[in-house]
Amino acid sequence: MPIRIADNLPARQTLEQERIFVMEENRALSQDIRALKLVILNLMPDKITTETQLLRALSNTPIQIDIELLCMASHQSTHTSAAHLTKYYETFDKIKDQYFDGMIITGAPVEKLPFEEVDYWPELVQILEWSKTHVYSTLHLCWAAFAGLYYHYGVPKYVLDKKVFGVFEHSMTWSRPVKLFRGFDDVFYVPHSRYTEIRREDIVKHKDLRILSESEECGIYAVSDLHGRQIFITGHSEYDRETLHREYVRDHGAGIDTALPVNYYIDNDPAKGPLLRWRSSATLMYTNWLNYYVYQETPFDIGAISSIRNEDLIPGRDEEKHE
Repeated sequence: MPIRIADNLPARQTLEQERIFVMEENRALSQDIRALKLVILNLMPDKITTETQLLRALSNTPIQIDIELLCMASHQSTHTSAAHLTKYYETFDKIKDQYFDGMIITGAPVEKLPFEEVDYWPELVQILEWSKTHVYSTLHLCWAAFAGLYYHYGVPKYVLDKKVFGVFEHSMTWSRPVKLFRGFDDVFYVPHSRYTEIRREDIVKHKDLRILSESEECGIYAVSDLHGRQIFITGHSEYDRETLHREYVRDHGAGIDTALPVNYYIDNDPAKGPLLRWRSSATLMYTNWLNYYVYQETPFDIGAISSIRNEDLIPGRDEEKHE
């Protein structure tokens, strides 16, 4: 796909080596079309790795997308250089008057903290509220899913006794797939790495929420509002082949007794390496989100997003009721 990113972003070289079409800024500006505007709020410590993973996941569509990278002004990153952030990232005060077709908010390694104790929580609350009037569809990943459900709906998170860690089987909750999972197999795999969960009984209290996908082993995976404007994903479909391995090695190096990631290594043997079994479904999920929830729904006049009220929208026929 033609992803438009800054010419020298480190992710560019990796994506080009993988034959992913990354458009130069000058060429993008010469095309007489309205590209989709997508903002990625990157809360992960290793921002360069996360940039690459997400851009790869977004790469399987012919739609031209302009990518804006966003970081927190109220938090000092210790794993990504200030030079990288200054060159490639904006802060909320610089983009708050703009409108975006879509937004992705990443996970963050602050799961065990109460939300209000996270140092950038007040700024994140501003962004979550802003997203309701300045973004058509927002995709919340892992911790951001818990944070978004808590802020928008008051859904609590629960700290677990042990880490949910590995690659788990998932299925769709509805008998007829919603658009986010259109084209999926009956069973698909998703990596998870988290110490918290949300619970079904808290979600079903809200008539404006629906559970889209679950796992018998690790619980709820995907939740959305009735119109797909707020989507909450508890796993990490965008992860690379080696991501869980790096986390496993890191935990043990820090003296954390983390168990082997479930269903990850061939024959459960780290020496044999991981088996990649989630890439195709991850690509399809991001493609479906861009196509069905962003491209086909956002008004051409992007500023009109501010006047769209959810109560005036009609859910798609395949998503109106639980069957």
